[in-house]
Amino acid sequence: MKSLSPQISVVGEHQVFLGLPLVSDPELCLHTQSRIWQLANHCRDRDGVLETVPGMNNLTLRLSDNQDPEHWCRWLEAEFQRTTGIDFPIGREHIIPVSYGGEDGPDLQSVASHHGLGSRDIIRLHTQGDYRVLFIGFLPGFPYLSGLPNALHTPRLATPRQAVPAGSVGIGGTQTGIYPCKAPGGWHLIGKTHTELFDPTSDSPCLLSPGDRVIFVEDR
Repeated sequence: MKSLSPQISVVGEHQVFLGLPLVSDPELCLHTQSRIWQLANHCRDRDGVLETVPGMNNLTLRLSDNQDPEHWCRWLEAEFQRTTGIDFPIGREHIIPVSYGGEDGPDLQSVASHHGLGSRDIIRLHTQGDYRVLFIGFLPGFPYLSGLPNALHTPRLATPRQAVPAGSVGIGGTQTGIYPCKAPGGWHLIGKTHTELFDPTSDSPCLLSPGDRVIFVEDR
């Protein structure tokens, strides 16, 4: 892992982007992502850095006007090679109740049919996953979660919905996630939670953070 070579470039006038190759192995993906979290943590509160934005296998730094982006490219390269991901603290644990199927999960049966399983099998597998928040993106508070069992990997919808209800729990490819608000979306909706993921009036608007662990439980 330590021999990974990131691609680093200047984006616009005052942003620097570091990207890593995508990996398919879940354990390797999580370890690589933990190095991104660790690097982002090293960048926060440094003079000249206005914002750190960790993404899936990437990190963007927004710099103040008086900073030299080329200097930060060199700094990021050296700092990344010092990361291991091993010592990054594991985040909080969140138990999220989900009402599966019916109006709350209109795609549960189609996902089950796609995999040749029953609806109860999908619920059982989904609640057995060991989920970690990889990053927050797409919408404020939307968590991209690793740990979806291989048996539930499902291609996204061919035609996205124009409106997905807030709280919807979906499957998109190799990941699962939760829509924090009503929005368009192309993930298969298998359930819904009443847990509030984003509160703009709070000092910490997002309930979940990168590195947090999520446990889904069936809300009967």
